[in-house]
Amino acid sequence: MRSTSRAGATALAFAAVVLILGGCAGTPSGAAVVGDWGSQATGQPHLTIQNDGAFSGSDGCNSLSGKGSINGDVITFGPIASTLKACEGVDEWLGKAASGTVSGKTMTVTDSSGTKIGTLEKSN
Repeated sequence: MRSTSRAGATALAFAAVVLILGGCAGTPSGAAVVGDWGSQATGQPHLTIQNDGAFSGSDGCNSLSGKGSINGDVITFGPIASTLKACEGVDEWLGKAASGTVSGKTMTVTDSSGTKIGTLEKSN
């Protein structure tokens, strides 16, 4: 009987350690970046970013897509494929994105020279 109690106590202790350590895992890397950004309203830029860095959206006129890499709260955009429609009155800044850094619910987007070109608000 004694060995059964000891085995049960060991199993219970192991389960408790697993639960405690699981609670310390925190937010997965990149979770801040993943999701929907910007506005779906006509003429407004928006992006949807997946866990693997794949993204799609619009600069407000042209469709955009590509694959980037996520490191913590930063996405580095890979080459961006875009349609080439003529768009009057639409600022097409999002198509020039090189990276995006998330702080809270705001992504600050920079171009290849590191200059801020715009921001997107998290929409989900």
